Amino acid sequence: MTGDQKPPSAGGQDDVPSGAGQGWTALSYLIAGMLVWGFIGWLVDRWLETGGVATGIGIVLGMAGGIVLVIRRLGTPQ
Repeated sequence: MTGDQKPPSAGGQDDVPSGAGQGWTALSYLIAGMLVWGFIGWLVDRWLETGGVATGIGIVLGMAGGIVLVIRRLGTPQ
């Protein structure tokens, strides 16, 4: 009986969440990318006084980076 139990997953790098977990993972990558790179752009705006241009660029770059991470992490089923 004790040999029939499946050991818990160690949470390795190759573990792909299923179902709603994939959606939450994708959403968190996109939001985190926008927030982090948008904040970096905001700091550059404050430093160079560019009037919000760097913030917009940072948000767009964050979204693009989030999409790349989603495709790398969840895009290829195994």
